[in-house]
Amino acid sequence: MSKRPLSVTIISWLLIATGVIGLAYHFSELRTQGAFQYEVVWILLLRLMAIVCGVFMLRGSNWARWLTLVWMAYHVVLSAFHSVQQLVIHSLLFAVFAYFLFRAGASMYFRRAGENRATSSET
Repeated sequence: MSKRPLSVTIISWLLIATGVIGLAYHFSELRTQGAFQYEVVWILLLRLMAIVCGVFMLRGSNWARWLTLVWMAYHVVLSAFHSVQQLVIHSLLFAVFAYFLFRAGASMYFRRAGENRATSSET
């Protein structure tokens, strides 16, 4: 397996941390509200998705890097309904994630990780 680029490691751990902190924060909303709130479930699923993306990007799964961009794109669209500041921040994060996750070194890491899994499952 090729060496994981530092940018992939940082983004992956950032996603994991964001997901864990978000889960802890929003999980308390499930218990404190009287009526069941479906939007809280969706928020928790999005936080869990961040954790899954981060973990699987550390493992070199190419699908996780694409799902990370979908996750960020969702946040860009969602922030368009909020303040301009949120929209700008999420758009910049999307651009930074896309740039670092699709650079040559990162693409090679995800490609080689996928090839290594394919060859190990064939034996």
